[in-house]
Amino acid sequence: MSILNFIKRYPVLIYFILTFVISWGGFVLVVGGPSGFPGDPEQFEKLLPYVAWAMLAGPSIAGLLLTGLTRGKAGFLELFSRLLKWRVGVGWYAFAILPALLLPVLVLFLLSQTSLIFTTNDKIGVLVSSIVAGISIVLEEIGWTGFAVPRLRQRYSILITGLIVGILWGAWHFLQGLWISGTYAGGLSLAVYMPLSVLSGVAQLTAYRILLVWIYDRTGSLLVTTLMHASLTISTIFIFRPLAIGAAFLTNAWLLAAALWFIVAAVYKVNRGQLSQQPLPRQVA
Repeated sequence: MSILNFIKRYPVLIYFILTFVISWGGFVLVVGGPSGFPGDPEQFEKLLPYVAWAMLAGPSIAGLLLTGLTRGKAGFLELFSRLLKWRVGVGWYAFAILPALLLPVLVLFLLSQTSLIFTTNDKIGVLVSSIVAGISIVLEEIGWTGFAVPRLRQRYSILITGLIVGILWGAWHFLQGLWISGTYAGGLSLAVYMPLSVLSGVAQLTAYRILLVWIYDRTGSLLVTTLMHASLTISTIFIFRPLAIGAAFLTNAWLLAAALWFIVAAVYKVNRGQLSQQPLPRQVA
């Protein structure tokens, strides 16, 4: 079997492997090797933009490369047509954008916590940085939703597809979580902080990925899915990032995860279990 035939036979598996290898390899290089973990607060501020671009390189390069190898020019044209599809109901835009903006605020309120946007003197700078980060999310979704999700949906339900991609998406953030642990662990030992932090991240992102797959399945719009992902990044990493460390930071993370799973359960109930229904095979996008 030739390499190209092998790639065409196992495109999603190879996508995930390439995504991890490129992102994690770039991450390790940026922080200066294994000795760069965990990073201290000074390194966090200095290297964060470079770390972000290293991570984004994985899903974008893997997604585009495999699209070209498996479907050629037609695959690229189809991919970008989904990215430019904006004519969907306004309700889908509202669902894509608002929950990720409102839930972190609710969690902050319930825990009597504050966030970066409420305390910084450079609110414009934070907003500009968040918008730039939000725009860059298209590089992630070219891979996760642009390449992997449509292929998995040929075989699995929305729920199972969301679980597969969501768990791997959460695991993909492991090095990021380890690196920032020097800033956010506070008085907790890494043996306590890291498992709770990683699991909360996987729980959050898996729930959110199920919702992302559902939105994509109903709209066929990679643009709307990207906006939904961007709203989560803008909200939780920038404007409503809690100014908390240690146990307080973890409590915020787990409460947000619970809220997202509540929304998943509500969507499942309202749509009469459509999330678990097996779709008919269809042409890969």
